Amino acid sequence: MEIRSSDSLYLDWTGNALALGFFQDEVAVTGDLAQLDEKLAGTLQELISEEEFTGKANTSVVSRVGGNKQIRKLILVGLGKIEEFTENSLRLAAATIAPIAGSSTSLAINFPLFQDNPTATAGAITEGIFLALHEDNRFKSEAPENGTKLAIVELLGLGGTEAAIARAEKICSGVILARELVAAPANILTPITMAQTAQEIANLHNLDVEVLGQEECEKLGMGAFLGVAKASEFPPQFIHLIYKPPGKPRRKLAIVGKGLTFDSGGLNLKVGSGSGIEKMKMDMGGGAATLGAAKAIAQLQPDVEVHFISAVTENMISGGAMHPGDILTASNGKTIEVNNTDAEGRLTLADALVFAEKLGVEAIVDLATLTGACVIALGDDIAGMWSTQESLAKELKAAAELAGEKLWQMPLEEKYWEKMKSKIADMKNTGSRAGGSITAALFLKQFITDTPWVHLDIAGPVWADKKSGVNNAGATGFPVRTLVNWVLS
Repeated sequence: MEIRSSDSLYLDWTGNALALGFFQDEVAVTGDLAQLDEKLAGTLQELISEEEFTGKANTSVVSRVGGNKQIRKLILVGLGKIEEFTENSLRLAAATIAPIAGSSTSLAINFPLFQDNPTATAGAITEGIFLALHEDNRFKSEAPENGTKLAIVELLGLGGTEAAIARAEKICSGVILARELVAAPANILTPITMAQTAQEIANLHNLDVEVLGQEECEKLGMGAFLGVAKASEFPPQFIHLIYKPPGKPRRKLAIVGKGLTFDSGGLNLKVGSGSGIEKMKMDMGGGAATLGAAKAIAQLQPDVEVHFISAVTENMISGGAMHPGDILTASNGKTIEVNNTDAEGRLTLADALVFAEKLGVEAIVDLATLTGACVIALGDDIAGMWSTQESLAKELKAAAELAGEKLWQMPLEEKYWEKMKSKIADMKNTGSRAGGSITAALFLKQFITDTPWVHLDIAGPVWADKKSGVNNAGATGFPVRTLVNWVLS
């Protein structure tokens, strides 16, 4: 599928499907629209009247245009109230249109500009189309017959925005990579194949890469990460991808993603109908988004040095598995009493955060499908955010708002750390059930010293049970677009 910018207007366009955007309660067939309606033998006004179309956000109506050789299908989509109009309004409207137009070979879109900015408008529409139309059919013996037939999409009135379209396509390629990594089952995506994916990204996009194995991690004292990895038949893979800009970087950043390719819970086995063990292939959602962001940023080539890190393993059961009650020593020398082997992600992140800080970066963002408690607190659509620096938190909030991805800042309530103290080690790996996502964040904070840091708990929005916005059911690629926007800001 090719998305083109075009100086043409809808009165002049010819093709299969034409999509028009309307603000809520401002649906009027006047001016050029009246001329278009005349050209279409009254189909536009008839469609609005018969369907009682009001322009409410993300609603749509569609009609065949009989007897017209220039336009065969007319699609109207609501943009919502004009005072609530954002870039994400365009993204969601495009995502609404895309599957409707999928049976057509050509589509033209005419939307109002966001803040008189053609670049932002074209980018948002492009993201909405590509992400909404993405389908993962890798594991089906035959591809569905009802896949999209769209070959050409023209963005009317947005001539000269080719660079914005290309930028959006590169970002979407990173989102789609993250989706497909998360969606891949654990017998396909292992620690080995995830490391191979990182190597492929590096080879294709000229990044530096190092993958540390068991011996290298032992030399660095990564006892927390290696404790989790003990029961897996696959050797641990500590991934470190590096993007360096051509010139002097204006910033040096690190993105750290949790990389559990499968989480059985360990000896604290996930059991029962509500355990969610059948979905634990997605416990590497943070690592997947980290690699997706690496792919996008490598193509966009900002003037920022970025380190992408993921400590990748499985949390399994064997005679050599980590036990409840074991004491692990992380690479910063701090000791951890393991009182629950199913709180393993924070153990892998502990050593990854220590590694990241030693690189001398200016800020670190970690992201992890870390706690069910965060899902209970914020639901499926919103990620929790904790930060040691308010200015960094504001950067992430702005990046997320631009992406249309939702974050909610949570407190680093130091009083709750009392629940994490151990009588025989420096800390336990879990506290009480109350405030579980907060105590998890406080645990990670023990492995950061001075570097400004943000922790994102993405356990909810990394997966969608049904189609919503730009996401089809399944892996969402959250929060690749937020990470890219942050690096580019």
